[in-house]
Amino acid sequence: MAKRNEHMSEFQIALRAFTRNRFAVTCVIILCLLYFGAVFADFLSPYSFKNEDRNYSYCPPTQVKFMDQGKMTWPYVQGIKLTFDEYYKRVYTVDPTQKYPLHFFSKGDEYKLFGFIRARHHLFGVAQGGRIYLLGADARGRDLFSRLLFGGRVSLSIGLIGVLISFSIGLIVGGIAGYYGGRVDNILMRVCEMFMMVPGFYLLLALRAAVPDNFSSVQVYFSIIFILSFIGWASLARIIRGMCLSLRERDYVLAAKSLGLSNFKIIIRHILPHTLSYSIFAVMLSIPGYILGESALSLIGLGIQDPFASWGNMLSDAMSIIRIKFAPWILFPAFFIFLTVICFNVIGNALRDCLDPMLKGER
Repeated sequence: MAKRNEHMSEFQIALRAFTRNRFAVTCVIILCLLYFGAVFADFLSPYSFKNEDRNYSYCPPTQVKFMDQGKMTWPYVQGIKLTFDEYYKRVYTVDPTQKYPLHFFSKGDEYKLFGFIRARHHLFGVAQGGRIYLLGADARGRDLFSRLLFGGRVSLSIGLIGVLISFSIGLIVGGIAGYYGGRVDNILMRVCEMFMMVPGFYLLLALRAAVPDNFSSVQVYFSIIFILSFIGWASLARIIRGMCLSLRERDYVLAAKSLGLSNFKIIIRHILPHTLSYSIFAVMLSIPGYILGESALSLIGLGIQDPFASWGNMLSDAMSIIRIKFAPWILFPAFFIFLTVICFNVIGNALRDCLDPMLKGER
């Protein structure tokens, strides 16, 4: 095994170790499916995120039928009738006399694929007059499956963009502090400690309160990215600083100095690249924090607002125990948040095991 590893690069060794972890590979596949669904949400969802019908408020998941009078038939859904019991509670009953065939690549709500390609075709839908709710409907009769796909665009992208910004700041600040040391190090580390001494969620609320109330959903989206990035870089900067304190004494750094390279080039080309093994799995472990931060803000009404969807504001319907009791499907956004957080944590732990130099000899 040792001889075989001699002919493999560090990346190949780490990749082989990662692929052996079936749980981590499964999580990668799940995340790829989630991001694929978010990117192509317009096409994959049968309805727009704001398409609503109040007559189907909290409608339960629709059953797709494949049998008709004991014979195999084209998939269809049955009509749904809304009635009220003696307590004025909504009761949905199936009307077997109404049948709406399932159509693939059917025309529906107009959208712009990738933001500029006008289209009206969706992956599936039902004949006019019927409604299909694979995962049920929310309080306004909007399809929960469609809103989950659109909500993934916000919740999943905020984690990636936010962590990219914060880790870029953390790497640069930590690299500069660790390389120069002395007064520069003291000033930068005191700034980091100022950010770290305030509890993250309270700092999050304070920064969000500074955002004007008249901002559009797009402006709120970028504001949340800025806020999450603003509070997430300090801890990484301290860790990178400690790594750079030892890296700056390495022979290749001293050789670069003797060749006349500028301090900036030494930091960027010769010091920070040697911290990437830690940074990669640290990024994966940090993304869930950004997703949870956005979800928390949207849940309490300070994030993305209706009619735009995010997994956080979709959970606002689940704030009441009575609603959860009679419409448990409104908890699906919480399941997707939980699933995403678990996947990122599993992948981060697997990357740590693969990139840890102490474990390379065991591979």
